[in-house]
Amino acid sequence: MSIAIAFIAELKQEAAITRKMLERVPMDKRDWKPHEKSMSVGRLATHIAETIHWISVILGPDRFDFAANPAPVRHVAADKAELLSILDNNLEQAILSLSAAAADDFEKDWIIMRGEQEIMRSSKKAAIRSWGISHQVHHRGQLSVFLRLLDVPVPGVYGPSADER
Repeated sequence: MSIAIAFIAELKQEAAITRKMLERVPMDKRDWKPHEKSMSVGRLATHIAETIHWISVILGPDRFDFAANPAPVRHVAADKAELLSILDNNLEQAILSLSAAAADDFEKDWIIMRGEQEIMRSSKKAAIRSWGISHQVHHRGQLSVFLRLLDVPVPGVYGPSADER
């Protein structure tokens, strides 16, 4: 099995779990935060839907410079339909990027810069795992806690949740 096919299968599996979680986000409470230093539940949910876009970025040029690519405005989806559309569009683009990648593309270095300062260097396959997949999973875990605090039933992730027994 090629690495691209393996990543696509894993990405689809994780995106299906993410979709279940995002479908539960109470967008009428999208400004709610559990702590002043936390993202709002709406921003966190939108960020989760956006994280998959890193896969296409990683499979593009071999370096990404934060100084040349300032952070975009921190968008919050207006409603659940927009939130799920962001997820679906980023998933579709990531699958297209993975499908188009050659086997040796995954072995190339991907470098993150801030101007002249090198921040990180790893293989593209390691960056896809951390920035494109684990990043989504990490924030999805945060979102499950936000949902619990909002008394929203938490969906099962890798098995049933306490709300699904």
